[in-house]
Amino acid sequence: MRVIFKTDYDQDLRLFRHGGAVLWYAVLGAALLLAPWAVGEYWLSQLAFVCVYGMAGIGLMLLSGYAGQISLGHAAFFAAGAYTETLLLTHGWPFPLTLLAAGLLAGAVGVAIGLPALRLSGIYLAIATLAFAFIVEEILARWESVTNGNNGLSVPVARIGPIAFDPSGRLFYYLALAAVVLLMLGAINLLRSPTGRAFVAVRDSEIAAQSMGVNLAWYKTVAFGVSAAFTGVAGAFYAHKLQFISPEAFTLVLSIELLVMVVVGGLGSLHGAIYGAAFIIVLPEAIGVAKDHLPASIAGQPGLKSLVFGLVVIGFMLFEPLGIYGRWRKIQLYFQLFPLYRRATFRRQRSYLRTERLR
Repeated sequence: MRVIFKTDYDQDLRLFRHGGAVLWYAVLGAALLLAPWAVGEYWLSQLAFVCVYGMAGIGLMLLSGYAGQISLGHAAFFAAGAYTETLLLTHGWPFPLTLLAAGLLAGAVGVAIGLPALRLSGIYLAIATLAFAFIVEEILARWESVTNGNNGLSVPVARIGPIAFDPSGRLFYYLALAAVVLLMLGAINLLRSPTGRAFVAVRDSEIAAQSMGVNLAWYKTVAFGVSAAFTGVAGAFYAHKLQFISPEAFTLVLSIELLVMVVVGGLGSLHGAIYGAAFIIVLPEAIGVAKDHLPASIAGQPGLKSLVFGLVVIGFMLFEPLGIYGRWRKIQLYFQLFPLYRRATFRRQRSYLRTERLR
C-alpha cells in the first residue's frame, strides 16, 4: 500500500501525487500517440470521437460533478460551438480563431442561461435547461438565413496554414487529442484554484458555502459559462468530425448521452468524464454485436439503444453510484489493503447537513 507523507500544503496542489502516477500517465500518453499505427481507420475514428465527447464530458463534469448543477441542455452549447465553427470557417476565418470563437460564444450562451436559472436547483434546474435546449433546437431549424434550417450546413475542413486536418486522418486525431489534454489540464488547474474549491463548496452545501462568504450567484454563473465554453469547443470538433451539421444532430438525445456519460463515468471525477466518453462510444458497438445474437423481434426494435442506456443508468445509480471511476478506485484499494479491505469503506453517506434540514 502506498502511503504519502505530506509535509507541505503545496503537495495538495501538485499535478501528480507521486512518481508512479507520472509513469502510468507517460505510458498512457505513449499508447495514445502510437494508436494511429496500431488500429485501423474505423477505430481511429472512434478514438477521435472519444476525445470529442471527452471534451464535452469535462465541461459537464465541472458543472454537475463539481458545482452540483444539473443540466439537460448541453446539446444547445454543443450546437452553439458547432454552428459558430462552421459559419466562421465558411466566411474565411482561420481555424484557431474559429475554435476560440466557438468556445467564447458557447460560454456566453452558458452565462445567458445560467443567470435566469440562479434561483433554481434540482429537478427545476433540469427542466429549465431542457426547455432552453428545445428553444435552441427550434431556433436552428427556423433561422434559415443563417443556419440553412433543416437542410443543414457542410463543414469546411480545418486548416492551419498549408496543413489540412482530414476528419478521418491521423492529424485530426492528434489535434483532438491535444485539445482534450489541454482542456483536462485547464480543468485540473481550475479545480485547484479558489474558484474550483468554491464550486465544490456550493455542491456540498449551498447554505454552508454562503455562510463562509461564497457568492452563490457568481460561482453558479461562472460554472455554467466555463462548462458551456468547454462544450462549445467540443461542438466545434464534433462538427468537423461529422462534416455536416443540422438541428437533428443536437436534440435531447445528445443531452441525455452527455448526462449518461458523466453519471456512468463517475460524478465528481475528471477521469470519470473520459471513462464515460469511452463508454458512450463503445456501448453502441456492443449493442450492434449483441443484435446478431438476439431474436429478430428484439433486435429490430428502433428504441433498443435508448432502452439499454436507460437500464445502464438505473443500474449504475442503484449498484455503483460512484460510476466506472469509483469501481476502479475500489479495485485499487482492494489490492492495496488486501486482506484488510472492508466492504463498508465506500458506504454511501448522507447527502445533506443538519443546517439544510429546513421545514
